Amino acid sequence: MSKEKIPYKIYLEESEMPKYWYNLRADMKNKPAPLLDAATGQPMGPADLAGVFCDELIRQELDDSTALFEIPEEIRDFYKMYRPAPLVRAYCLEEKLQTPAKIYYKFEGNNTSGSHKLNSAIAQAYYAKKQGLVGVTTETGAGQWGTALSMACSYFGLDCKVYMVKCSYEQKPFRREVMRTYGASVTPSPSTETEVGKRILAEHPGTTGSLGCAISEAVEKAMNTEGYRYVLGSVLNQVMLHQSIIGLETKAAMDKYGIKPDIIIGCAGGGSNLGGLIAPFMGEKARGEADYRFIAVEPASCPSFTRGKYAYDYCDTGMVCPLAKMYTLGSSFIPAANHAGGLRYHGMNPTLSQLYADGLMEAVSVKQTEVFEAAEQFARVEGILPAPESSHAIRVAIDEAMKCKQTGEEKTILFGLTGTGYFDMYAYEKFHDGKMENYVPTDEEIAKGLAKLPKM
Repeated sequence: MSKEKIPYKIYLEESEMPKYWYNLRADMKNKPAPLLDAATGQPMGPADLAGVFCDELIRQELDDSTALFEIPEEIRDFYKMYRPAPLVRAYCLEEKLQTPAKIYYKFEGNNTSGSHKLNSAIAQAYYAKKQGLVGVTTETGAGQWGTALSMACSYFGLDCKVYMVKCSYEQKPFRREVMRTYGASVTPSPSTETEVGKRILAEHPGTTGSLGCAISEAVEKAMNTEGYRYVLGSVLNQVMLHQSIIGLETKAAMDKYGIKPDIIIGCAGGGSNLGGLIAPFMGEKARGEADYRFIAVEPASCPSFTRGKYAYDYCDTGMVCPLAKMYTLGSSFIPAANHAGGLRYHGMNPTLSQLYADGLMEAVSVKQTEVFEAAEQFARVEGILPAPESSHAIRVAIDEAMKCKQTGEEKTILFGLTGTGYFDMYAYEKFHDGKMENYVPTDEEIAKGLAKLPKM
């Protein structure tokens, strides 16, 4: 289809916004492995998780057969403030690269949280409020999830306690202040507020923290505080379910103009944005209706897919959470303090891990300076300053477009632009000043983390 017939931005009408979330697991031939109780090694049921998660979220987490979950009207009304989100044709980037490839990106940064995280935050806050809870606890890496959850809790009148990975807490003070503006309390993790935080600090003096550390503290706080539950921004299947609205909108917009992507790319930390983007497309692949190439992009400093092991592991550093079968570097692995805080997690979503193990998608790791080179290139021609996390997808989208330039193939590339980088200027400053380092863990460091996997 000619450029003239496809607008720069494709918007869906409000009436075209999805009314259901899509559960990819329902169409998977091989289902993701169940969560296990660390003490007994047995699969966990609703009663086992009731002290940690909200009741409805537990139901969503454990259901691998229901394809569609209706989005409650209250959540859809909230979505209308910033959804449907635009699907953008990157004409300027295509021209700059002189590539025959057609490049599209789904932009999720057009809300105050600056990212896709609000899609699940509002759902989780809604179910917490409906259950009659006082508040919720959570972790946050780059701060986008903490910001989104603070907004959602403010909307529903819930208290919000956020444990923010220490290096991000120090690098991104403005993100922290947005959370506080919406009423959240924000604590750098690991902290002395919890027993698990004290233990981690004793074992790793001076640590910059990790998402695994922050998860442990948030879970402990929730379990020890009456009227609270723990909610999270990635990794578990309930979050990927809510984020499916990204892919559903994207596919609806592409179908509207007869566009079929050849390659679909997303950054991968815990897996929620990647899983949300690819869900309906992967569903087609799983059902044998269409084929696509899927690429997960992770930081070279935290390469759970590309250098991790597919095994049962704790979801947190303090080992207080259930065991999940996933690609992992080991729950004790603490990544270097890179600037893509939202991708500094030791494991990967169990559903995506199963898909990767089955060979249904690829994964690559990229270095930090390469990511920021792509971010700057994108910002200069497309007019959006991307988040470091999203820029991992931009890096590989550009690489794939340049391969098309070499071969002359006119492939259609789709990637997720999951957030803006306006609170990440410290990272951009480091890059521009030539002070950004490319840390890649050694084989010995990887082996050390994997050596502590639970014996199953």
